[in-house]
Order: sequence, then structure tokens, then C-alpha cells
Amino acid sequence: MQYSAPRWLPGGHAQTIWSALYARHKGGPELRFQRQRWDTPDGDFVDVDWLNYAPPEAPAGSFLAHPGASDERVPPLLVLFHGLEGSSQSQYAQAFATVARSRGWACALPHFRGCSGEMNLAPRAYHSGDFEEIGWMLARCKQQHEGPVLAAGVSLGGNALLRWAEESGQSAATTVRAVCAICSPIDLAASGRAIGRGFSRLVYTRMFLRSMVPKALRKLEQHPGLFDGERLRAARDLYEFDNLFTAPLHGFRNTEDYWARASAKPHLKRIGIPALLLNARNDPFVPAHCLPRQQDVGSFVRLWQPAHGGHVGFTHGKPPGEVFTMPEQVCDWLLRALD
Repeated sequence: MQYSAPRWLPGGHAQTIWSALYARHKGGPELRFQRQRWDTPDGDFVDVDWLNYAPPEAPAGSFLAHPGASDERVPPLLVLFHGLEGSSQSQYAQAFATVARSRGWACALPHFRGCSGEMNLAPRAYHSGDFEEIGWMLARCKQQHEGPVLAAGVSLGGNALLRWAEESGQSAATTVRAVCAICSPIDLAASGRAIGRGFSRLVYTRMFLRSMVPKALRKLEQHPGLFDGERLRAARDLYEFDNLFTAPLHGFRNTEDYWARASAKPHLKRIGIPALLLNARNDPFVPAHCLPRQQDVGSFVRLWQPAHGGHVGFTHGKPPGEVFTMPEQVCDWLLRALD
């Protein structure tokens, strides 16, 4: 990736926080989404926001590819999976949707369970290794689009997407042509330690827990006895939260088991479709020492590890800056993978 941080925005923390709060992440007319609710096989639901894009031959307002069109004639569908406690309204999701619209692509923004503004129903939520859910969502997206499907995931969503690609191997190509993971914590233990100390603990951990703990307690109201509410209220970092909530609700023994089995890094050589891993080396969530080297990945995997960018930052230009450079380069790479 070609990226140099502006001089007025030094350091990983500044690049992370500024990009999320102040940099421009919308362009052109207001983005219009059409929401679909999909019933899940286990009696729950997920919400998917589709960019209101219609191919030239399709009826106005339709987001579906026109029936009978060949793969080459239909614009790609970009499926973007959000990060921890993200949504289609996250700054990076808005930026990717803006870039997709400018290229005439369709774009789908699936929400992990409980992240679309309404609590899901089942006694579960979502997690970093949720590859079965990713596979089910991608298959549904493929059913609704005649052309090629490209997928990207941000942070947690990227790790889960990679886990799906790893588990699927070369059969993933029947659903998706290429994938990209952006600033993803592919070594969850290393990222958990990083975000659990110092400035990161004071700022990012508190931010996540401020959202996650109340949602978990509402889940407890839905399903009394699901976990120990008093202990969860006392959780002060993601390790404790995962130990009490994420791990047991999703079939893991404890935090260590969850972080080990859900991490994408140990299985990168199993990926059988073009995959891009983009990680800034000054990301406060993903320490540079845990990033994969070329010998750690297979022939289908490309590594982009710029020195700067923070966590899903990559602000460009004069203040307040904009965040379209990274989505543009990611979409360029995904498009080349179609050749």
C-alpha cells in the first residue's frame, strides 16, 4: 500500500482517533441503504444494509443484479464486514460504500448479531472467529448477486473473514473471488494484551466496554441465568469480558481457548483464494511484532504493512483530512484479483 501519514497527524493513536472522529468519510450525495432482515438457521436474525445501487439494465431502485446477466457484465458486489461494535454507520463502512458507489459497484454491509440497532434473539452474540456465520452471510449475498463477489472485513470482521477463507480453502472461490482483512487482530492474544494496558486500556477498552457490557446485560434479561451478571458488571478489560461472556456463549472453554482457536494467523497457509492482509505497523490494537511474515502465509496471500495508519485510520490530505485513500487502494487490489 502506498501511504504516508500527514505531518500534522503523528503517531498511531492520533491516526486512529482522528480518523474515527474527524476525518471526512462521506463524499457526494447522501448514501442510501435498503435494509434486509435475514432469518438465521437457528431462529435468530441478522440485518444487512444494501447500497441503493441499480445496474443500468435493472429497474430503478433495485439493488439486485438483472436476471440472466453474465458474470463479466454485472458490476462486482463488495461485501464489507464491520469491526467490534461497528455497523454500517461506522466511518470506514461509509467510506467503503462511498468508494463502491463511485465505481458503480453494488455494496452490502451485513451486521453481526446485535449490531444493527436491535438486539438479536438467540443466547449468543458474535465473535472474532465466527467463520460459519460469515460463510452463511456470504452465501446469501451470492444468491442475490449475479456478478462476482468481493469481500472485505475490518478489524474483528477481517479476522472472521480470514477464518472462513481458511476453513473453506479453494472451495471459497465458488462464493467469493477475493478477500481483504483490514487492521485485523489475527493474533488475538497479542491484540488482547496490547489493548489491555496503558493508554489503550484507558481509552479503547473503556470505549468498547461502555457499549458491550450494557448489551450483554440486555442479553441476560432475555435469557436469565446465561452468565453471572454481577461479575460481568465488574469486568475491566476485554480478557475478563471474553472469559465471562464471549467465550462460554460461543462454545469456547475460556478466553485463552477463544483467542487461540479464533485467531487467523496460525492458518494463513490454508487460504486458497486471493487474500490481502493490510496492517499498519503502528496500529495500537495490533502490535507489529505479531504480524505475519511472507514465510507465514501461502501463495494466495499478499501482505501490506505500511509504517503508519493506526487502527483503520489512514487519513490523507490537509486537515481535517479524508479516509478514502485506503478503501480506494483496497478496491483496486480486489478488482485486479478478478483478472
